[in-house]
Amino acid sequence: MIRLLAKWFIREKDTDAPERVRSAYGVLSGCFGILLNLILFTVKLVFGLLAHAVSLQADAFNNLGDAGSSVISLFGFRLAAKKPDRDHPYGHGRFEYIAGMFVSIAIILMGWSLFRNALSVVLHGGEPAYAAHFWPSVIVMDVSILVKLYMFLYNRALAKRFDSPSLKAVAFDSLSDTVATGAVLLSALVTRFFTLPDWVRPDAWSGLLVSLFILYTGLKSVRETTAPLLGRRPDPAFVAAIREATTSFEGIGGVHDVIVHDYGPGRVFVSLHAEVSADADVRDIHEIIDNAERYLSERFGCSATIHMDPIITADPETAKLRTQAEAIVCGVDPAITIHDFRIAPGPQAQTLLFDIAVPYSFPGTDEALAARIEAAVAEQMPGCRAAVTVDRAEG
Repeated sequence: MIRLLAKWFIREKDTDAPERVRSAYGVLSGCFGILLNLILFTVKLVFGLLAHAVSLQADAFNNLGDAGSSVISLFGFRLAAKKPDRDHPYGHGRFEYIAGMFVSIAIILMGWSLFRNALSVVLHGGEPAYAAHFWPSVIVMDVSILVKLYMFLYNRALAKRFDSPSLKAVAFDSLSDTVATGAVLLSALVTRFFTLPDWVRPDAWSGLLVSLFILYTGLKSVRETTAPLLGRRPDPAFVAAIREATTSFEGIGGVHDVIVHDYGPGRVFVSLHAEVSADADVRDIHEIIDNAERYLSERFGCSATIHMDPIITADPETAKLRTQAEAIVCGVDPAITIHDFRIAPGPQAQTLLFDIAVPYSFPGTDEALAARIEAAVAEQMPGCRAAVTVDRAEG
């Protein structure tokens, strides 16, 4: 169905206008989800009232909450598609992350509502569930499970296609709904076909379990959708691919200080330092850097900026001192690497200036680590002292 609707309402192709296509699919998914959830809400509420089934009524309002979540997702996609402007030069892509966060919050609120309603019935009792309209209610729940599974599948497919955290949150919300409705269906069957004591209320107990599951799903979605807003660590595979692609250009010997800024889908900015020979012609190196920037932008769909770091490669004395410094640093931790190595001559001792890339997992403060390495250089390399700058890096 979603493919058929896409053929009718989405005219652009991915290759022509990828961002407009992405936004159009988000809007289509949101509108379709609103329609399906409103239908499910209406039908479940009617039969939940007729059958005096608290869990089915709560499940109905869960679908109403899903409709509201789809509205939020819809606005998120529309706002995220806005072009950069004077006040937002990096675009509005993070609106989609904000929309995904609100979807997650809606899931949590609905789970809490389900929990309170079910707990009230467990503690205080209520009308016998499914004394009437049992089979119509079962049919409604069966259809609801199939519809929600379909919504999960198409939203998950679109989330993978467009790397959308908002659609991913909606997809897993649909999956949690299938579990919720399945528990309600199971409790209905137990209530109908088994004779149980008055204090055993499968309808209410299933509501409690379902609500806890929904709360867990919502909390997990909040974590996933807020991470990009807080500035999460870039994907190590993406950083490794950037390094490999950059060093594939002749004249670039190494890469460090790779920084990725994510301003939303299609608005990723990458900056890095490329090590080049200090003896090379600056015009030739500048052309190589320009070509590398264009290649990274085209291949990875990002805006790439490369800073050129000239390093001395032909001086034997510099190479010797760097090798000694690397051995000292490796003795502290083999995962720590050196870059931007240079020498400043002095009247009494020459200063070795270099940066070290330190994994975030390395214990202790940056100041203590720098002091430790500087002391080791002064002790093991007579006539030298070190000035160390610590960069925390992935790892």
